Amino acid sequence: MSIFAGVSGVLNGVFGASVTITPDGEAARAIQAVFRENPVTVPDGDGREIVTVLPVLSVPRDVEASLASGTVVEPGNGRTYQVVNGLPSGSPADDGFTIYELEEIDP
Repeated sequence: MSIFAGVSGVLNGVFGASVTITPDGEAARAIQAVFRENPVTVPDGDGREIVTVLPVLSVPRDVEASLASGTVVEPGNGRTYQVVNGLPSGSPADDGFTIYELEEIDP
């Protein structure tokens, strides 16, 4: 058992909110997750760095099996996204988060 066990659940309870997900071929349902739009730097066409926003969804590992590339995500901000990629958070805890990179789509 890791000293970090349970921390993800506390963080999800404090910072998370209800997010509607629609996995491919399944009905929409609500999960508790943490949605963020993180600033990142990327090169522009001329090689200069610009700051843009990368939407991500942090989901407890016990929910992650239902999220795959193409899953539709509606975090309640009036926009619709789809999952592009999922990466483990690096937490050694069994209940850690998986972080999903999202891209905005037309609903």
